[in-house]
Amino acid sequence: MDEKSFECFDLAQTIREIATALRVYVEQIGAAVELLDEGNTIPFIARYRKEATRGLDEVALRQIEDALARARELAQRKTTILRTIHEQGQLTPELQQQIRSCFDRQLLETLYLPFKPERRTRATTARERGLQPLADLLMRQEKLNLSKAAVLKPYVNLEKGVADEAAALQGACDIVAEQWSQHPPLRQWLIEHASQQGVIASSVKRGKQADASKFEMYFDHREPVKRVPSHRLLAMNRGEAEGLLKVSLQLDDDFVLANIKPELAHNRQFEFYPELLTTVEDCYERLLLPAIESTVFENLKSKADEEAIAVFASNLRELLLAAPAGPQMTIGVDPGFRTGCKLAVVDGTGKFLANTTIYPTPPTSDLAGARKTLLALITKYDAKLIAIGNGTASRETEAFVAGVIKDNGLPITQVKVSESGASIYSASELAAREYPDLDLTVRGAISIAHRLQDPLAELVKIDPKSIGVGQYQHDVNQPLLRKSLDREVESCVNSVGVDVNLASASLLAHVAGIGPKLAEKIVEFRDANGRFETRAELGKVPKLGRKAFEQAAGFLRIRDGHQPLDNSAVHPESYYVVQKMAAKLGVTTKDLVGNIALATRLQAADFVDEKIGLPTVQDILAELAKPGRDPRSEFKVAKFAEGINELKDLKVGMVLEGVITNVTKFGAFVDIGVHQDGLIHVSQLANTFVQDPSEVVAVGDVVRVKVLEVDLDRKRIAVSRKQAM
Repeated sequence: MDEKSFECFDLAQTIREIATALRVYVEQIGAAVELLDEGNTIPFIARYRKEATRGLDEVALRQIEDALARARELAQRKTTILRTIHEQGQLTPELQQQIRSCFDRQLLETLYLPFKPERRTRATTARERGLQPLADLLMRQEKLNLSKAAVLKPYVNLEKGVADEAAALQGACDIVAEQWSQHPPLRQWLIEHASQQGVIASSVKRGKQADASKFEMYFDHREPVKRVPSHRLLAMNRGEAEGLLKVSLQLDDDFVLANIKPELAHNRQFEFYPELLTTVEDCYERLLLPAIESTVFENLKSKADEEAIAVFASNLRELLLAAPAGPQMTIGVDPGFRTGCKLAVVDGTGKFLANTTIYPTPPTSDLAGARKTLLALITKYDAKLIAIGNGTASRETEAFVAGVIKDNGLPITQVKVSESGASIYSASELAAREYPDLDLTVRGAISIAHRLQDPLAELVKIDPKSIGVGQYQHDVNQPLLRKSLDREVESCVNSVGVDVNLASASLLAHVAGIGPKLAEKIVEFRDANGRFETRAELGKVPKLGRKAFEQAAGFLRIRDGHQPLDNSAVHPESYYVVQKMAAKLGVTTKDLVGNIALATRLQAADFVDEKIGLPTVQDILAELAKPGRDPRSEFKVAKFAEGINELKDLKVGMVLEGVITNVTKFGAFVDIGVHQDGLIHVSQLANTFVQDPSEVVAVGDVVRVKVLEVDLDRKRIAVSRKQAM
């Protein structure tokens, strides 16, 4: 067979399958696949190639990209398997057809199982001792009309380690058990049975009760496989990984054996029928059950990972798209006790201006000195915002700052900001390059200020896993998590747009078509040559070619530049359409941009041509009406209750305001200002039934909650949103 005969990927068939799965037209999938294979990015295709895909959005395009990757990976695996079996001289036409027509990765691996390079097993040893012919005889189960001794005696061989007839029979049965365990239909039936009727059981390991208190609900836990939710499976897995729990799959063994014994040991007249019944039990207990358990847990883990990662990505999106406070003079505060509170002043563009340290908290408690220093900074720089990190000493610092603002009647807003990941950023190579002469804590205060001004621009500098909006992020599939979170960051950055003259390399790196290296080149060029006046000038940046410009241009903004359309989401390839629109109205392009009255006088259909279709023209008109519109919501601040600073200050029945910090499948966590988030169980989120918490709350939402329970020992708070409505 030549190399080509092993190839298994059929693009046309793959496109048809994806179209069926997503319930869209084959032509849409074909166009999307072609655009992706040409190197176009998902944000670019979703925004600027709607005519080709008939309006497929980013979600659909991601599904297509993933399905295409899975199909190609499966085809490559088939090719490898076919080549391997062929090299062994065991590839029959029937087996080749089975492998080619298999679209289930699990079944494919089962088909390949008998041909895998052998690991040492009891069956391997038995084959080396010459017992395969005896195993074949047992597998046929044909009546022999001979005594067992007569059948077994020829296989006794002291030199090969077969001491007697019993050893010969045992070795042959080991081979039979292994061959049965590799039978694809049997494995598939068992997997399906376990998935529908199996039970996940967990128990605490002996002597581990004290160490495993956080897993108390899983000390003696049983749950049907088909109903176990992702968060409970991941919790049990973590408990097992930490050596505290034992987690297993339980089946009705009697039922299973009653079903498979007649299938495997099918001839009651066969002389070795009793031994084969025992072999069925050995096959099930020693080989099948562990293999099925592994497969079922792998399937459950894969599903749980997908769900957990989807929740993580959704939370991350809400956090990245949190409302920006805007370009105002801001003081960032990194609170502390012994080391004091680090203050950093940044201007409206985020430029660092000054820093100092105050000591309003114990043990120093220099309230007078701290008040004087803070007032001086506010007055000197005319600060409008104070961003306070939510870590150690945050509530004490908040109370101090609130007192200064109130006592002096200052027109300034203080806001508590999440510090998650700030310490990681402060110690990073990126932070060292941005602020080489500043202490880590000062970098942290700057980051806190930037998070308030523009959360998206600052948070892209931090590994998404460090932002703290997911559960079990270290337990799920890490490459899949990274891919999902990177996609979400890319989507958020491109949906908002990026000011190319202000953006850091970290932010520019997430613009479609740019990447880290080109982002650095853009910043270097900007530093050397001054601001960009037009998008076209980006073509002068070294290594930024035509393809990268095509992908990125529509997502980059140039404020107050020579071309007014450069500060909009209109792509340069469509500028000529706007010029035609302006000409029809008898105005300039500048007059048209941002003029709703003029834009609404135009009919989209009048400007459709062979290059630009109706969807793009409609997008252009919408953008002309509100150019560069920020999709993020309006900035709002939660007001934490005065005097409620620690867990011990909480009382059951209190109604407090807080901010949603995390959303999970079982509820949402809310910051109410006591250094420990409260849990709103899914049953307490609304007055109606809630299937998915993300349907009613999102990270960053300001909510009112009622305290239901406070557990000081375990530092747990239960709150209700529905009882506070």
